[in-house]
Amino acid sequence: MENKDFNIWNIQKQDIHNLEKNKLYRSRDIWWCNLGINIGFEQDGTGERNGRPVLILKGLSQNICLVAPLTTSLKRHPMRIGLGKLENKDASAIISQIRVVDTKRFVNKIGKLEKEKFEKIRKAVKDLI
Repeated sequence: MENKDFNIWNIQKQDIHNLEKNKLYRSRDIWWCNLGINIGFEQDGTGERNGRPVLILKGLSQNICLVAPLTTSLKRHPMRIGLGKLENKDASAIISQIRVVDTKRFVNKIGKLEKEKFEKIRKAVKDLI
């Protein structure tokens, strides 16, 4: 198993926590999000700030929402639902990794998913449980 530097992520997480404002969002938005360094097989962010694009599935309050991490990996899996091009790369929602996040984790909005594709993902999430 890969060695992860949780200490760096803890420092970054403190900075994110201390942000003053939450971001305004809507279902179907795609945001770059600081998901961080997670345990075991939980989906991590990537790069220096441990970020990853996420699809907002549902708002739960002004400050938190349910998201699905996105990937550009070409691996086929029933829990990866294709959503087309994202920043010129084929992307999929990893519905097995849906989670609640605070909107302070959001960095910037990068798009909005079309209604038809969003409904396909919503149905797959509903069928998951």
